[in-house]
Amino acid sequence: MERRILLVEDEPGLVMTLGDRLRNEGHHVESAGDGQTGLEMASNGAIDLIILDVMLPRKNGMDVCRDLRQRGISTPVLMLTARGQTVDKVVGLKIGADDYMTKPFEMIELLARVEALLRRAPSFGNAGDVYQLGSIHIDLRRTEVSRHGKPVTLSAKEFQLLRYLVEHRGTTVSRETLLSEVWGYGGVTSSRTVDVHVAWLRQKLEEDPRQPQWILTVHGLGYKLSG
Repeated sequence: MERRILLVEDEPGLVMTLGDRLRNEGHHVESAGDGQTGLEMASNGAIDLIILDVMLPRKNGMDVCRDLRQRGISTPVLMLTARGQTVDKVVGLKIGADDYMTKPFEMIELLARVEALLRRAPSFGNAGDVYQLGSIHIDLRRTEVSRHGKPVTLSAKEFQLLRYLVEHRGTTVSRETLLSEVWGYGGVTSSRTVDVHVAWLRQKLEEDPRQPQWILTVHGLGYKLSG
């Protein structure tokens, strides 16, 4: 199964070599050349693994990892550094990195570490029913939702609506379909019911409910969860 890997690295040669190798292993790879861009990409997308260099322009890898964890983002992080001091490894692990490799490294060892981290990481849409949307963490099995690491309280219908959108992520779903699948109609005939519940979800989950990033309106058609 294809997993999404974010490579935050400012050495073009390593980005090309490592990116190509990971793609050959069947993964989808995105890259960022500086720490600030990497932080934004990791915060705003459904990423399964982050490979993060320590020495980066704009924001160093240690700060990126710390900021991700403070935002409640639990995506596994494999840190890379050209420095071999033990203190760097200790600091990296203390701020939330999951593994650590020093350059230069053997590609086969890095790939083994990547696969080990991916086996432990829930992927978006996997059977584990655990999903990450930026700072939003959704556990369908436990019916738990958190944002920036803090629990979000949803009504039963709000959670059922979110579940349906999550399970059909990237697909535009009509109001009529949502009324049928989430509400079972049950005498409800107005699509306004759907609109109101979507608005409530946005208030609880979006950074800016007026300009939603995740629960999008497809004008004239319905709604979809960004993906």
